Amino acid sequence: MEVMEEMSKEELMKISVEEFSRLQKWMLSISDKNSETYNLMHERYIELKVILSNLSVNLTELDKINS
Repeated sequence: MEVMEEMSKEELMKISVEEFSRLQKWMLSISDKNSETYNLMHERYIELKVILSNLSVNLTELDKINS
């Protein structure tokens, strides 16, 4: 049986901030904001905003999409 290590709050925060930043760069590079690809990225963007907000990360400086 495999034992799963629990991720610390700091590790989760670091990984989520990195993914959030990377995802926003990709979203900003897409010209068709109505594409399926953009919509799928936007769903993940919202999920990451929820995670980061619950970790008490101030998104004011990080959020370039603002939606």
